[in-house]
Amino acid sequence: MTRIYVPRDTTALSLGANEVAEALKQACADRDIDLVRNGSRGLFWLEPLIEVETDRGRVAYGPVTSEDIPALLDEGLLDGQPGHPLYQGPTEEIPYLKSQQRLTFERAGIIDPVSLDDYIHHGGYVGLRKALAKTAQEIVDEVKTSGLRGRGGAAFPAGIKWQTVLDADARTGSSPYSKRKFIVCNADEGDSGTFADRLVMEADPFMLIEGMTIAGLAVGADTGYIYLRSEYPVAHQILNEAIATAEAEGYLGDNVLNSGKAFHLEVRLGAGAYICGEETSLLDSLEGKRGQVRVKPPLPALKGAFGQPTVVNNVLTLAAVPFILAEGGEAYADYGMGRSRGTLAFQLTGNIERGGVVELAFGHTLRELLEDYGGGTASGRPIRAVQVGGPLGAYMPESQWDTPLDYEAFSEVGAVVGHGGIVVFDDTVDMLDQARFAMEFCAVESCGKCTPCRIGSTRGVEVIDRIRNNEHRDNNLILLEDLCDTLEDGSLCAMGGMTPNPVRSALQYFPDDFHRDSTTASQATSEEA
Repeated sequence: MTRIYVPRDTTALSLGANEVAEALKQACADRDIDLVRNGSRGLFWLEPLIEVETDRGRVAYGPVTSEDIPALLDEGLLDGQPGHPLYQGPTEEIPYLKSQQRLTFERAGIIDPVSLDDYIHHGGYVGLRKALAKTAQEIVDEVKTSGLRGRGGAAFPAGIKWQTVLDADARTGSSPYSKRKFIVCNADEGDSGTFADRLVMEADPFMLIEGMTIAGLAVGADTGYIYLRSEYPVAHQILNEAIATAEAEGYLGDNVLNSGKAFHLEVRLGAGAYICGEETSLLDSLEGKRGQVRVKPPLPALKGAFGQPTVVNNVLTLAAVPFILAEGGEAYADYGMGRSRGTLAFQLTGNIERGGVVELAFGHTLRELLEDYGGGTASGRPIRAVQVGGPLGAYMPESQWDTPLDYEAFSEVGAVVGHGGIVVFDDTVDMLDQARFAMEFCAVESCGKCTPCRIGSTRGVEVIDRIRNNEHRDNNLILLEDLCDTLEDGSLCAMGGMTPNPVRSALQYFPDDFHRDSTTASQATSEEA
């Protein structure tokens, strides 16, 4: 029997993977094949990517359409033959994939995402079994040793957060939530150019379930919630199926692996608001309230979900935990540089020739990602600007592309690594438009709780429009800088506080775009096109 893999993640589905799978079934109705719907390897520029299992290992073809199936079969697809132009060779030898350092994504695209047996066969649940043999403090110490930091904007050390929750006293009272602690996974992946969280959940959901279960053991929490972006229906389906399987097999529930310890897990859909990616706003939404930022202190680690001590980490943070417990904190810390330990899944998107997930240890440069992995722009034009870290990240000019991908190194040049999303722009981009977009994005997505963010972002759009129209341009440029100071210093959370980052970087590194009127800009763009 020949085993063929066709991915079922959102990206592959959007590019016709279901149609490819159906065409394969029909064309091979009289042949002995086993069609496995795996997750993507993250090589999105080759999706849908078909893999065939051979005695030489798995062989890849892509990007495949349903119309390609007859010719592929004629050219020896089932034997992994190289005759067809879509032949990519042994999957593990594809340079884009081979040169990565995959810890979190080591199983992505390899396993059937909803097969518990497949997960265990490829090293799954080793970390949980080792965690069950440790004390809560020993688990926390292992995470501290790893140097794991939150894979979001703040990059706060995960072990320190876990220690705070472990040491916190659960609040008493008559509520059903009293005397309890919680693990909350922030899966409301809203930053532009990010999709690694989704890929984890769609390609290797048991890894996230295992990581959250270990976190529960570490801090004494018996319940976890995955706050999932509502725009991820495929991830929702896969997670629910995996959670049901884990419960049925004793990996979740009242008696995890007969340890006498409980951990329950459920998925709750997000409210469709970017601000609910901020941890306190997320917690309000999780509780059924309007998602608004809470004043801190108290910290969520002390008073989080339902007023109880709560660990709030995002998907990539919790997904790193099984490796740390399985292999040891020092093994994880061996990757990376400085205070940025381990790996991060960088996500290449925008105007890029080869978009996808690239998992590397911290320390590689942005230029390596853009050129060696991304292959330059899809348009073939020169890259002009790169935004790293989501819509609140700075726009980086070419002079900064040799900066190591490291939290502190990026901070020194006024940029952020954030969740690892990288959006590429070619030389036709108007950076004044991008600065305006940052202000408009903040105005639309603000929770409205604090005045600098709610009103300042709206005024920012108006000021940039006056600059474009050459209305007292010099004075309005000064006003824009003052407005950025107000947003940064006066906003309650990072939504307003970081909105100045893209605006200031556009002003600093691309000043010419702020000194031409709309007619000139329109003509220039038309001529360049």
